[in-house]
Amino acid sequence: MAAAGGSFSDEEFWKACAELQQPAVAGKWELLLETSGISVYRLLEESTWLYKYKIFGVLKDCSPALLTEVFMDLGYRKQWDQYVHELYEKECDGETLVYWQVAYPFPMYNRDMPSVPQLRKSWREQNNICWEEKNKRLGRKPEPVFMYYFDNPGGLIPSWLINWVARNGVPSFLKDLEEAYHKYPKKK
Repeated sequence: MAAAGGSFSDEEFWKACAELQQPAVAGKWELLLETSGISVYRLLEESTWLYKYKIFGVLKDCSPALLTEVFMDLGYRKQWDQYVHELYEKECDGETLVYWQVAYPFPMYNRDMPSVPQLRKSWREQNNICWEEKNKRLGRKPEPVFMYYFDNPGGLIPSWLINWVARNGVPSFLKDLEEAYHKYPKKK
């Protein structure tokens, strides 16, 4: 799904936005897990024998703008994300890179996961300044969350362990993210 250079093309971004309304999981996408309003799908990438994942759900009483801030605040993330062993930004060739050493469970070793963070806002978010107040007043449902990712942890990892991490790690991470949102020190 990512374009050359590791970033989303405009077309890919708008496809992801459309999936908030109608998840595109037809075909070979397999429902791996449904729990607490979160659905996790996976697709085997046959060229690598690794999985791509799509996660859909809602995080109750979370505004998109503040949720994004909580997610992108690396200093705060070190406090709440149990999978962070080391996390910092570094400038490289005019781009800001994020170095993240992921704390994997035993018997695996921690893994280095450099990335180029990319944040885009949909038209809906850019033009809805009063999101929280409007939704509370109108009794609207919480905003949907969509995450698309592909991990290559390296090494020969048994499929049972990969399945365990996907079934337990993702829901645990989203629960931690929601709790971090409600405890965020910069929350107004």
